[in-house]
Amino acid sequence: MKANPLFTLESYGQSIWMDFLKRSVIYSGELQRLIQDDGISGITSNPSIFEKAIAESHDYDDAITSLSRSGKSVDEIYQALTIEDIQNTADLFRSTYDRLDGKDGFVSLEVSPKLAHDTAGTIEQARILWKNVNRPNLMVKVPGTPEGIPAIRQLLGEGININITLLFGLPRYREVIEAFLSGLETLSANGKSLERIASVASFFLSRIDVLIDPILEKQIQSGGAPAEMAAKLHGQVAIASAKLAYQIYKEVFNGKRFARLAQKGARVQRLLWASTSTKNPAYLDVKYVEALIGPQTINTLPMETIDAYADHGQPAQDTLENDLTGARQVLDQLPQAGINLDSVTQQLEDEGVEKFNKAFEQLMISIQNKRDAALKGPDRSGK
Repeated sequence: MKANPLFTLESYGQSIWMDFLKRSVIYSGELQRLIQDDGISGITSNPSIFEKAIAESHDYDDAITSLSRSGKSVDEIYQALTIEDIQNTADLFRSTYDRLDGKDGFVSLEVSPKLAHDTAGTIEQARILWKNVNRPNLMVKVPGTPEGIPAIRQLLGEGININITLLFGLPRYREVIEAFLSGLETLSANGKSLERIASVASFFLSRIDVLIDPILEKQIQSGGAPAEMAAKLHGQVAIASAKLAYQIYKEVFNGKRFARLAQKGARVQRLLWASTSTKNPAYLDVKYVEALIGPQTINTLPMETIDAYADHGQPAQDTLENDLTGARQVLDQLPQAGINLDSVTQQLEDEGVEKFNKAFEQLMISIQNKRDAALKGPDRSGK
């Protein structure tokens, strides 16, 4: 029987988290099996995941009925459902967290996407989530928008674990690292321990290629020299961005500023690769796993990609370090193809916020409909 490639990734220093969650997975034992059999060491959630879990299944119907009949509002129902799921999931990962001395075993819960451009609102809700979930292996997800950056700095400075989400561009990543370092410096200046504070910076990758590839495909079809260059760039931009992000990570966390924090017990802010399912059927289904292997990184995968990699993954050590010259050339050549990567990543950030907002709104509508049905329908005694 061949070794599970997912465990090989773990031996290379990369954690595999699951980008999926619903109640039946928690209570059926499936999540525990994934932890034991596939080495899954954390979970990420977002409004789209909860919309699919709550609106498109019956897992939550009884709980919604009970909460509705006890007088809870739609928002209170949402908070109760998600916090219970995250608490129970965090408890399943607690043994991982304890075994690794707080280095892994985290579960992420996102602030409302409606707060993506509201610094004060993000800070307030993140504090509430941190208090209500009350688990040391929680990470509160905050988007890496311009308004999110000061919230990230403030929350880390208060000792709250933060997962920075919706990262697409390298300049914004540098802002995120700066917020992380500043937050830890504040925490230290206030006499608080740095030893258990944890943070990840989540780069969304496949969406970059989804937006850029069609532009390049038009150039390929036109023929000539531009087509030749476009063909070399096609499907390469996301992975090139990730490789250069990893070089920024190494530069900063091997630097003197972080060294001073490390002496006080600080741990690095790990890079997390998100949006790593393959959207283009012409690409290998594990494209965004094979090329992104490196120490102190995380790849968060949907179930279909976890299954695919367990079946036919071919892990190799430190693939993030392969052909860095080529990665730089990819990004350097984009302007010649008429593509401004900063504009692309800003568009993706805006679209990401909008996508999560739509999912959140649809989720609220679904809960409202189920709440209305519960209040109109008979109770369990048939009355």
